[in-house]
Amino acid sequence: MPRILILILAACLLLPTLPARAEPLPRLVPHGGRLELLVDDRPFLMLAGELGNSTASTARSMAPHWATLRAAGLNTVLAPVSWELIEPEEGRFDFTSVDDLLAGARDHDQRLVVLWFGAWKNSMSSYVPAWVKRDTDRFPRTLGAGGQRQEILSAFDPATRNADAAAFAALMQHLARVDGVHRTVIMVQVENEIGFLPFAREHGPVPDAAFAGPVPRALIDRMAPGAAGSWAEVFGTGPAGEEIFQAHAYAQYAETVAAAGKAAYPLPMFVNAALNRPGRLPGDYPSAGPLAHLFPVWDLAAPSIDLLTPDIYFENFADWIAPYDRPGEALFVPEANRANRPDTIANALFAIGRHHAIGFSPFSIENITGEPLSRLATAYAHLSEAWPLIAEARGTDRLWGYRAPVSAEGVAGDTPGQWIVGDYVLTLTPVDPWTPREDQDLRGHGALLLQTGPEDLLIIGTGVTITVAARDPARVAGLDNVWLGRFEAGEWQGERLLNGDETHQGRHIRLPPGPVQTQKVRLYLY
Repeated sequence: MPRILILILAACLLLPTLPARAEPLPRLVPHGGRLELLVDDRPFLMLAGELGNSTASTARSMAPHWATLRAAGLNTVLAPVSWELIEPEEGRFDFTSVDDLLAGARDHDQRLVVLWFGAWKNSMSSYVPAWVKRDTDRFPRTLGAGGQRQEILSAFDPATRNADAAAFAALMQHLARVDGVHRTVIMVQVENEIGFLPFAREHGPVPDAAFAGPVPRALIDRMAPGAAGSWAEVFGTGPAGEEIFQAHAYAQYAETVAAAGKAAYPLPMFVNAALNRPGRLPGDYPSAGPLAHLFPVWDLAAPSIDLLTPDIYFENFADWIAPYDRPGEALFVPEANRANRPDTIANALFAIGRHHAIGFSPFSIENITGEPLSRLATAYAHLSEAWPLIAEARGTDRLWGYRAPVSAEGVAGDTPGQWIVGDYVLTLTPVDPWTPREDQDLRGHGALLLQTGPEDLLIIGTGVTITVAARDPARVAGLDNVWLGRFEAGEWQGERLLNGDETHQGRHIRLPPGPVQTQKVRLYLY
């Protein structure tokens, strides 16, 4: 019996002996035309941050950073677990790094999303064990279009796939055994930024033969109805056609790994995409990952993957997030650029408000300091306090978000946004009328808006000015009252009534630049 099947069978036999717990495992469930993440059987919002690649290698390396993660207001940490650390010798597993990570997270009141650095990390095979790296006969490397060997494992090699899947199954079996009651780990990423470089697809005897072979009928029906023949005949021999071929191989590989892991411990699983820079061809960017134009391939070939997610390092965040907000799916941003950037808060509010994201996670979170740390902590605190109300509105038009528009070059504009809710039309601008324009960085201005009643709004944001009009042109909208405050133990605590200068005597709602605020607004018509 193949080793991978032995491990999966052992895991399945082990699971019924785990200590019982009343709540189901963390899972994704349908809600309002989307998927919602349940943890301890309640809706959960990942106010998260991702660690740098090597930070969680040892408990000693992580020790100085736990306090920072708590100070930043996180409830979830995304942390790599690498194949080479847990299986230093084939068949001998050492889960010390995993257990240390679990212990640290529990001690600091954090949930974990495990990032499996298996065969690929950012397209390359740098985190595989030495026994894989050194055995090129058993675990062959890919070839470029010119026949050159590359430090990248092949998606077409069954030995590589089965060894990777077996290691991942062993990791998930271990998590089931040591975390099945605590449930510190709530999601798992399969591989990391899968994508081929510097060509659109792998070359060599096996992939070349596969490229000359037939396309699965299900994929033809989805992407090229009525066509028939080889990959080259159906999709062409250019970079676009080669990318579809390579994507199918990657998705099948990821499916094998994910299915093996879920057989041991069925947590939600996702794959993340290194995005395709506009104007570049496949191979100039990491080809064939879970990119928006390849969704049909990944959806078909990797059914065990629950989410396809974007790692967004481009300036125009709003443009890149939109395709990943798909009907019937859930949006999660596991890497939202660097944590200390000025647009982090606006991006978080926009993702959770406009796109009803189940989580937001800037990268290199352990290195956040000073004012960026304070801003993130304040924003996450306000979102956490209001989460019960936000959770109720997810999947409805009562939840919305706005941020200053930003171009691909990183230039922020002042184009207003408009939200029509109930009897009212709200117009939002990222320009603060009382702050000199040269002192405003519009990239950081944004807001999450929530309708809590026919005349009532909750607004969380910074640097946004809002005017209100009536949908009925025969009537006029006004501000009954605007309170600055926050929730404590689920109860609203008003701190300041802002019906005077702060609202320009009722002319607008103003969230000044600076730390995120929560304002509770009651409107009226006359």
